[in-house]
Amino acid sequence: MNAASVGHQCPECVREGNKTVRRAEAAFGGRPVTTPVVTWTLMAINVLAYVAEMFRTEEVVNRFAMSADHVAAGEWWRLFTGAFLHSPPPSFWHILFNMWALYAIGPQLERMLGSLRFSAVYLLSALGGSVAIYLFGTWALGASGAIYGLFGAMFVIARRMGYDARGVLWLIGINVVLTFVIPNISWQGHLGGLVAGVVTTALFAYAPARSRKAIQLATVVGMLALYVVLLVTLSPMGTSLGI
Repeated sequence: MNAASVGHQCPECVREGNKTVRRAEAAFGGRPVTTPVVTWTLMAINVLAYVAEMFRTEEVVNRFAMSADHVAAGEWWRLFTGAFLHSPPPSFWHILFNMWALYAIGPQLERMLGSLRFSAVYLLSALGGSVAIYLFGTWALGASGAIYGLFGAMFVIARRMGYDARGVLWLIGINVVLTFVIPNISWQGHLGGLVAGVVTTALFAYAPARSRKAIQLATVVGMLALYVVLLVTLSPMGTSLGI
């Protein structure tokens, strides 16, 4: 017998009762998040990559920055690694802004989406920005595509949950304007990440509860397949630089 708050319970009764207890979930599936481990991990990776840039600037940037021509030549890892690099020293504003944005909105989004789904939105947004750079730009570096994807995710979730989304819309609008006003910023990476974040989060958030996991998994697979098709069938055609 197991001691309970009132009397005792047999082990078999406890096991049977646990089968009927519904496990807590995040708002859109997955386990509930108390500590946003993924957000802190992503921040740590970005910071460590920047430390590497500080000591070996040319080597790190030349080998791992997103470059359309190098990706076309087979260096596919740049689609991913370029999203964890930032403007090298003595410029610090790039990584400071992106890490501040990730710190400000990452934990809340991770708690709403769950860690696994949050990771998917972040990485698919980062890759979406890189694919847009491949198609319409030349080279770039920075987590901005992923950050803009999180901005888009905030907007979708606010609408889905019935919150006032005007503040998020203003945030997105201001940043989009700055993308085109400030020179040497990759509009391709920013807008590509924004679109990817909106599409991915919308499919996650509006999936029917009874088939939510299947639709969310299909979303991730479908987005990755779309990226591969675009990269394999199309050639780079951009002319601009950016961060």
